[in-house]
Amino acid sequence: MNRRKTRMLVGEAAARTRMDRVSHIPMLQNRTDTVEFLIVGFSDVPDLQIPLFFFFLLVYLLTITGNLILILLISSSPSLKTPMYFFLCNLSSLDIVYTTVTSPKLIHIFATHNGRVSFVRCMTQLFFFIAFWNTEYFLLTVMSYDRYVAICKPLHYTMIMNQRLCRAAAVATWIGGMLGSISPTMVTAGASYNSPSVLNHFFCDLKALEKVAIGDTTNIRTVLLVQGTLLVMTAFILTLVSYIYIISTILKIPSRTGKYKAFSTCASHLTVVTCFYVLMFDLYLRPKSTVSLNRGKVLTILFVYIIPLLNPVVYSFRNKDVKQATKKLYKTVRSMR
Repeated sequence: MNRRKTRMLVGEAAARTRMDRVSHIPMLQNRTDTVEFLIVGFSDVPDLQIPLFFFFLLVYLLTITGNLILILLISSSPSLKTPMYFFLCNLSSLDIVYTTVTSPKLIHIFATHNGRVSFVRCMTQLFFFIAFWNTEYFLLTVMSYDRYVAICKPLHYTMIMNQRLCRAAAVATWIGGMLGSISPTMVTAGASYNSPSVLNHFFCDLKALEKVAIGDTTNIRTVLLVQGTLLVMTAFILTLVSYIYIISTILKIPSRTGKYKAFSTCASHLTVVTCFYVLMFDLYLRPKSTVSLNRGKVLTILFVYIIPLLNPVVYSFRNKDVKQATKKLYKTVRSMR
């Protein structure tokens, strides 16, 4: 009996210890129930709420439609079964989920004038936003390497950029994006906040959350700096090196026609990469004192909404392969009628 009683006491003590440990995880349990965030959005311009509602709804629908059409074209056309279009298909899929992280909630705020969001939903939005943001610059880096091989090593292109490598690279970009989002989200979730905390933004952005966090936010800034230095700058340098070799190779081509043809194969990607990194550096890696949140909101609109909207247009504009695939798909659909 004494042994049985001792085991019961030990079990109860262990259970209490486990409960104490859980309850001391930076007050996370209580925070998820009590802390709320109030997303300001564009409430400072009340007369524009209805026009902004239709604007963002239209942008979101056009982004989804344009990228879905591009995915359909690439999937259904045998002439587009190349590594470049395989990665472009991934980019279009990424743009769809990327905008979906923030657009529905923003449109809901315009429609209901209710910007309240729970702690869990805010941190979930932050996690996926950072994850897909990471995935985008990983994917753009892989695409720059693809263009490097195509222009600088054309005879070995099919051997280097084989199906196995392309699939592995695509999977790595998505997984890498998710893994890179864990640390910033955990550090941000571990900070203390008032309830409701007013976010001068239109979604749960990392810098906006840092502004309203109580106490020392060194951990958040440190994680942002480390991730920006190690991940973003590494991807940027790899992309830059790829294009240095690409431009050097193009300049060595003797004929003007050959130079134009070679440059046209990477012009679309170069345009997207330039816009992406210019906005990203200006928005996230600039000194804190030089970027206001109001200006940051404008830059984020370009970064989160306009670039995914324009990507299908940029990659399709003056692209003979895509134009031919579009005509074939149109004839197929028309014949089915």
